[in-house]
Amino acid sequence: MNQSTLDEVEARLRGANLARARTGEGDARQPVHTVYGGAHLFRADTAPRLGARALATLAEHAPGPAALASALGTDAHAEAVYERVRAKLAREPVEDFRIDFEDGYGVRPDAEEDGHASAAARELARGLAEGTLPPFVGMRVKALTEETRARAVRTLRIFAGELLRGTGGVLPPGFAITLPKVTLPEQPEYLAALFARLEAEHGLAPGALRMELMVETPQALVDDEGRWALPALVRAGGGRVVAAHFGAYDYTAALGITAARQHLRHPACDWARHAMQVSLAGTGVRWSDGATTLLPVGAAVHRGWRVHHDDVRHGLASGFYQGWDLHPAQLVSRYAAVYGFFLEGLDAAGERLRNFVDRAAQATRVGSAFDDAATGQGLLNFFLRAVGCGAIGEDEALARTGLTPAQLRTRSFQQISLRDTEAQR
Repeated sequence: MNQSTLDEVEARLRGANLARARTGEGDARQPVHTVYGGAHLFRADTAPRLGARALATLAEHAPGPAALASALGTDAHAEAVYERVRAKLAREPVEDFRIDFEDGYGVRPDAEEDGHASAAARELARGLAEGTLPPFVGMRVKALTEETRARAVRTLRIFAGELLRGTGGVLPPGFAITLPKVTLPEQPEYLAALFARLEAEHGLAPGALRMELMVETPQALVDDEGRWALPALVRAGGGRVVAAHFGAYDYTAALGITAARQHLRHPACDWARHAMQVSLAGTGVRWSDGATTLLPVGAAVHRGWRVHHDDVRHGLASGFYQGWDLHPAQLVSRYAAVYGFFLEGLDAAGERLRNFVDRAAQATRVGSAFDDAATGQGLLNFFLRAVGCGAIGEDEALARTGLTPAQLRTRSFQQISLRDTEAQR
């Protein structure tokens, strides 16, 4: 290989490395859930009302830490979990809400859906003005199949126009549009083209409208020729895809699994989630788990809480830090599961990360755990997610890890270790 060729390859390598590094960037915070609700029910104050209902359910069915721990089948950090769940439900009960025009809404006459699209958009604009919206929000349209494509486009056009008129051309923070039942690259490609047209019509910056894809069929994971399908679906979105959500029940139904056996911990769902992770890791596209359909209502509140709690913990252990919630009472078990997960790992993760940073990111051992650079980033991610969801405060993360605020906010263990190494020279 001559020198000029080596220089050319080096330039391409540098560009590829920088591009790969940028794909890992994205929103600093990932919500722990998305709450879905029918568009006909959405109001500007839906999020705080859901929080109030969740607090009322907690007070009635688990009036103290011991009662909640008994209902969930775990007593680890019971008092801390209980108090942090109560505080979260009062402060920020919903992290992400999706105004649903698909399964949670159903098929209705055109005039009725037109009216609900306008009304929901006006309520969203009012929520933005009054400060009652969660940090992330959006809508779900119907699928872009030939049966429902025209309706999906019409609803999106009405909704976007009404929303932007009400906000003076401003989108709510974290706004995304969810596309269900994706099976073909042409579907996200079409939605991206529609987004570009809407941006031009309403004076939005190019790329302002973002989409999420729903993985609800085997064809969304493996195409007809046996290739991984999800990367092609993401590419077809033209850089607008920010997340992919797993739809466990449509997926398992497509595999012929009977209704009684359709649940988030089915082995088929484990494979699908892992396939999503393999397809999306390092791309900057987030992945989200699906919903627990056994709701904590009536006489089954404790049973519903425990099943949901265990589903969430199963997802967390698998690297799925976000999922769906369908009912206000599930906010209790969602946050209890998430906070318990992080609090249980706090001591060990803090000791390992502190030790690793103190040794300038050299491979090291704490007890029987051997840590290298990849583990260092994983440990840092643990604390970033714990802070992001409210399981711990930033001050507690700093005290546990020995990091400075500036180090924690880099979100990159490599940057922390490089700066520490340079400082020691």
